[in-house]
Amino acid sequence: MLYWLTALSDGGDFFNLFRYITFRAGGAFLTALVFGFVFGKPLINVLRKKQGKGQPIRDDGPEGHFVKAGTPTMGGLLIVGALLTATLLWARWDNPFVWMVLFVTLGFALIGFVDDYAKVSKQSTAGVPGKVRLALGIAIAAAAAVWSTWHHPDALQNQLALPVFKDVLLNLGMFYIPFSVIVIVGSANAVNLTDGLDGLAIMPVMIAAGALGIIAYAVGRVDFTEYLDVHYVPGTGEILVFTAALFGGGLGFLWYNAPPAAVFMGDTGSLALGGALGAIAVATKHELVLAIVGGLFVVEALSVIVQVLYFKRTGRRVFLMAPIHHHYEKKGWAEPTIVIRFWIISLILAMIGLATLKVR
Repeated sequence: MLYWLTALSDGGDFFNLFRYITFRAGGAFLTALVFGFVFGKPLINVLRKKQGKGQPIRDDGPEGHFVKAGTPTMGGLLIVGALLTATLLWARWDNPFVWMVLFVTLGFALIGFVDDYAKVSKQSTAGVPGKVRLALGIAIAAAAAVWSTWHHPDALQNQLALPVFKDVLLNLGMFYIPFSVIVIVGSANAVNLTDGLDGLAIMPVMIAAGALGIIAYAVGRVDFTEYLDVHYVPGTGEILVFTAALFGGGLGFLWYNAPPAAVFMGDTGSLALGGALGAIAVATKHELVLAIVGGLFVVEALSVIVQVLYFKRTGRRVFLMAPIHHHYEKKGWAEPTIVIRFWIISLILAMIGLATLKVR
């Protein structure tokens, strides 16, 4: 919205700053951060009052989690609120990719909110049936995939770009939309599975969003894409404003989610943020790079898949408990140790993902 202040500029004054994506990204970051600090405590107080017993704790979970009983959930509302406010304030409203990413974020946030509400109101870990959640997620992701494809350059429509290999595109044709749906829905659920310890999911999401924001800015500038030999996707640079807002809102939430957490992100936050990462990857034509940047989420999801399939086949378990962060809890690792080491892994993977921009 503030971009339109450039209409007051004569080309050399303060209002001219609003033309620059980097300036508006900084503004979005600070806005979301302040939003988190200002509204964090009041929101937690409301959630604690309304929810009473807080998020139900799984009976078969690690023993150390029972001390968290009574902690309210739906803290993702704080992140999504900060993200939405800052993005609408600082991003250009005429950019289709910004609206696509916001659509996915809010759509998955709504699914997560209903699921969290069902769990809290019934004091059950069941929530909304998995098939219903999946169907709704697929519908949202399909709409976003079609939306994004419409606004990609003709030469990139239905094409899958391969990292590292210069100018290599795979024409997926009619399978591109289903592939994009898998990317978005898979990312949403992978982040959801990772959200099991205080602060575990939010920092890797922020790191991944930061890396994807840099990628979005790079592929949205023709001079950068010519230098880096990556595909130019006009308009994606504006996504940097969104990712900066996500980073600021994430820090505001982490202030209250640091061990011991005053509030849980809940499905409201994890599904929304995971879906957002997937949507950004689809918009920027970096779907495969997301698997590197968000490699931690991939490992968490794969640990569950392997555990379930192996148990059904043999009756035995590969891990002491899945997702894999619970495996290390069962092995005796302290929760802060797991969280910080997973943060470090996420940062390493993000650097590797960013390196694919230049390694051609």
